[in-house]
Amino acid sequence: MIKVEKTVTIDKGADELYRFWHNFENLPNFMKHLKSVKVYDNKRSHWIANAPLGGSVEWDANIIEDRENEFIYWTSVQGADVDNSGFVRFKKAPGDRGTEVKVVLQYNPPGGVLASVFAKFLGEEPEQQIGDDLRRFKMLMEAGEIATNEGQPTGEK
Repeated sequence: MIKVEKTVTIDKGADELYRFWHNFENLPNFMKHLKSVKVYDNKRSHWIANAPLGGSVEWDANIIEDRENEFIYWTSVQGADVDNSGFVRFKKAPGDRGTEVKVVLQYNPPGGVLASVFAKFLGEEPEQQIGDDLRRFKMLMEAGEIATNEGQPTGEK
């Protein structure tokens, strides 16, 4: 299993951040590697994510524990393309400066360690993805939009 941990401080209350995140169908709005999330009920959802070389991976996930405005803990169900589990935690930041959002993810990469090294080479390393996702989540929640330079001219001639 590979474990990734990332934290960001967002200048919003835990209740607002938790509500937005808990609507899992919102997540592809700021998680670029996610194609879609379909919620079946209050415990189970179906996830489709981008994979290296234009492929995709899918899995169903169950919520194991859910504490409103505090954390969501999940695990993939048996037969997932990517065996994974983790949690997202919402905790008041020191000095009353918003909320710390921490994501911890453990997963077995499809294709094993060699595939993980290959994905890292292609720039699809999960630790960087999660960090980027959290920065986009921060922008979306604080500014109401995600600043991007995609589609902008590079300045090269």
